[in-house]
Amino acid sequence: MEEKLHQTVKEPAFIKDENIIARLSKDYYWYSPVLEQELAGKTADYVVIPETEDELKGALRRAVAEKMPVTIRGGGTGNYGQSVPMTGGLVIDLSRLTSVLEIGDGFVRVQAGARLREIEKAIHETRQELTIYPSTFVKATVGGFVSGGSGGIGSVAWGNLWDGNVISAKMLTMETIPQELTVSGDELQPYIHSYGTTGIMTEVTIPIKPKSNWMQQIYAFERFDDALRFSQKIAEEARWKKRLVSVMEAPISAFFKPLQKQIGTPDRALILIEIEESQQAVLQEEAHHFGGEAVYTVPAHAYRKGIGISDFTWNHTTLWALKADKRWTYLQNFFSIDELYDQVKKIKDRFGDEVLLHFEWLRDKGRLVPAALPLVKFKSKAQLYEVIRYFDDIGAKTNDPHTYLLGAGGWDMQMEAIAQKKKENDPFDLLNQEKIPDDRQIRGMTKG
Repeated sequence: MEEKLHQTVKEPAFIKDENIIARLSKDYYWYSPVLEQELAGKTADYVVIPETEDELKGALRRAVAEKMPVTIRGGGTGNYGQSVPMTGGLVIDLSRLTSVLEIGDGFVRVQAGARLREIEKAIHETRQELTIYPSTFVKATVGGFVSGGSGGIGSVAWGNLWDGNVISAKMLTMETIPQELTVSGDELQPYIHSYGTTGIMTEVTIPIKPKSNWMQQIYAFERFDDALRFSQKIAEEARWKKRLVSVMEAPISAFFKPLQKQIGTPDRALILIEIEESQQAVLQEEAHHFGGEAVYTVPAHAYRKGIGISDFTWNHTTLWALKADKRWTYLQNFFSIDELYDQVKKIKDRFGDEVLLHFEWLRDKGRLVPAALPLVKFKSKAQLYEVIRYFDDIGAKTNDPHTYLLGAGGWDMQMEAIAQKKKENDPFDLLNQEKIPDDRQIRGMTKG
């Protein structure tokens, strides 16, 4: 098989180094101690990094001919094992397909391997910017984000991927002769956050917006409730032009080592915010009324020049906690905006410092949601799922990040449509095998 594949894909696209193959068979699933154990040792037999779409199509044709499993990879920054080859076979890394193909008024069309930071640099030349992107902005590819992500910086204003943040995509099917499909509108749904199980994304067109002068600030509060209430006010009021509103209880700031000099002792709750620079003075005055003190500012002219505040938000918060203590892990939850403060109290009364609360305000289908990425001090899988069950019981719905099974984590995923599209586009069931669960597996996910 190696000889046949090598005949199809020449150097340097064909990877032989076993260390590189092992590295490109992993993503950031080690955020989860459950997945770290379950996915250990899962490795591809072969890796191809095509430099052209023709090379990609050649590799796909060979894989279909040999009935070889194929797993597509972008930047490898996913946290759920999205790009881990469960059954060996071939990993195809699209990170060399990086061209920015077209920039227009309100859209950019790019190859799937283009990194989001590089896309934003290119569109800044036209005084435009991305709507949403993950905290892994520097490394994440646009195809990986669309295929395995959901939201991020910008979601407080523009929502998740499903909320119009993908305009169209070009897909290749996994058939004897790969077909090229261009999908848009409702047809996109089975391809967003489907882990590459329904086709191979080669191009993406995403919306872009006029560029703003974003400044970043951190505000400290003596009381977490005050921080949370102020963050809610900023998130929900249309008068504020914002890109990020994050809020974290003490002592999460203890994990942010590069900011220790500015933040000081970790006994205060924090809000990390990106806001239009012209609104900063009024924002600071409003924060004062809630007991908030501005402790760190990155002016607009220094935005994205060096480490920024957004590098400590979304799941980068978890990363900083893990750097300090490997026992930390995380959850993903949608709290009820009407019962938010009661839910927070119940969680703190039940778990204390075993669970540290971290919220990211976002919009989902137009409605404002207090989404949480709480830190959990891991003791055992049983203890972790006890925490999950309690969150679910009080109405703070968990999207379980400790499973590699698509849809089993709680996302409203239209799994029937995804399964049907997989049958159509991948008739031999070769793409990212074992990621789509059966009904029995879904039922068993929360039993711990």
